[in-house]
Amino acid sequence: MNNHRVRCLLLFLVTWISHCDQVLSSYAGSASSIINPSKVKQISWNPRAFVYEGFLTDLECDHLISLAKSELKRSAVADNLSGESQLSEVRTSSGMFIPKGKDPIISGIEDKISSWTFLPKENGEDIQVLRYEHGQKYDPHYDYFSDQVNIVRGGHRLATVLMYLTDVTSGGETVFPNAEETPHRRGSEKRTDLSECAKKGIAVKPRRGDALLFFSLHPNAIPDTNSLHAGCPVIEGEKWSATKWIHVDSFDKTVGPGGDCTDNHQSCVTWASLGECTNNPEYMIGSSDLPGYCRKSCKAC
Repeated sequence: MNNHRVRCLLLFLVTWISHCDQVLSSYAGSASSIINPSKVKQISWNPRAFVYEGFLTDLECDHLISLAKSELKRSAVADNLSGESQLSEVRTSSGMFIPKGKDPIISGIEDKISSWTFLPKENGEDIQVLRYEHGQKYDPHYDYFSDQVNIVRGGHRLATVLMYLTDVTSGGETVFPNAEETPHRRGSEKRTDLSECAKKGIAVKPRRGDALLFFSLHPNAIPDTNSLHAGCPVIEGEKWSATKWIHVDSFDKTVGPGGDCTDNHQSCVTWASLGECTNNPEYMIGSSDLPGYCRKSCKAC
């Protein structure tokens, strides 16, 4: 009798695990069918910016936060001249990167982003998850690069998909100070639920599951100065977001003829000593399939 019960239990577990695998596997493959253009609203034409209402499910939002919680580190910015990542009061959030294709849910989100933007998955960076606590913000900045270091891999950032993982009681909006309002927005009533920071341009209020897509380059590949944007300070609550930056060319390229165990920038030793192997592993180390630029200095080989 005991052996029979054990066999039944094992059969149940095998069946249950198989069912879960099928659900997760089918999840990624069904991403394109989830796209619904009627949920997309244009908020600006200069820069080109759009909001997709309900882009992420509650499950996806919770999953991204769960993966990020134990890995958060103080966010950095790229120096305009050297391209080196450094801490700055311009950006006071905490964040981490989730590797591409980490699991079926992440793959499904990446498929969905590619379907919505019509841009190849290989042009995208890893998803960066950010947490903004009370008073934290990101001052006005561009997502395209001003240095020659970062554009070596994949070229300029062409587009940004910013996904909101939580509601924010007050503050935390994404604002475009230089944006031009679309005709249907001109003359409309001013929103009273926005912070003073958000009233300085066209703003998007964080709402769990929504996603903001904007382009940092014009269609002729010239940087769009109207794409200047900022993350307003969180006044009440906590803001979680996830960002996918998409380049003009493939971001999934291997290192040069020197092999995998090399440094491909003269600053690799300095960056490694400053902790960039941990803070920016996508660029510094990469993966076994897509080696980074400073594997030698990061002792990754």
